Amino acid sequence: MKWIPMKAACVAAMAVSLSACVSLDTRKAPAAPDVATVVSAAAERAEALRVEALRAQPVWSFEGRVAVSKGRNGGSGRIDWQQQARRYVVSLSAPVTRQSWTLTGDSGQGGGRLEGLDGGPRQGPDAQQVLLEATGWQIPVNQLPDWVRGLTAEGALAAGQVDRDAEGRPRRVRQGGWEVQYLDWYPAEATRPALPRRIEAVNGDAKVRLLVDGWVLDTP
Repeated sequence: MKWIPMKAACVAAMAVSLSACVSLDTRKAPAAPDVATVVSAAAERAEALRVEALRAQPVWSFEGRVAVSKGRNGGSGRIDWQQQARRYVVSLSAPVTRQSWTLTGDSGQGGGRLEGLDGGPRQGPDAQQVLLEATGWQIPVNQLPDWVRGLTAEGALAAGQVDRDAEGRPRRVRQGGWEVQYLDWYPAEATRPALPRRIEAVNGDAKVRLLVDGWVLDTP
């Protein structure tokens, strides 16, 4: 994905390096079928257990690749997400140039702080707005801790529509103006429940595509 100039000078410089260093599979994702899937009672119980297990593990992390776009602004890079209960630390980096920025926040309170920008850190009561103003990206950072694990977002976004696959897992979630599609999953292993591998989230002209390379779940 080719980067274009953004609002912050150092973000624009990092954009060029990221597009040169990291790529994300850009093949068109298959559209989720509109035909309703019949979910068996056994699949519903299995999904309820998966959700319960993930909710009981507040400390987790993943690393992978992300591509974002909104109108003319966009780019791709490596992503590292660390979560402890409601607190998150998200790092985006260009492996070759070592340029990066870090977003820290609280998904319960909504505020966030973005570091690595020219002119110093920026922070505000809405982490998504801080990120949008600094980079031109619209990413639902306060809902992603749930969505990225294949869970529906809680709190103000609890209401929504969920389409499920034959195993009871979400196939497509519509919440808060976003449509989140789950395109691939890591199967359950030992004590680790099934977790998403490829996700695409769209809200108008804003799009986030995520490919998870690896998950770590810590026992509380």
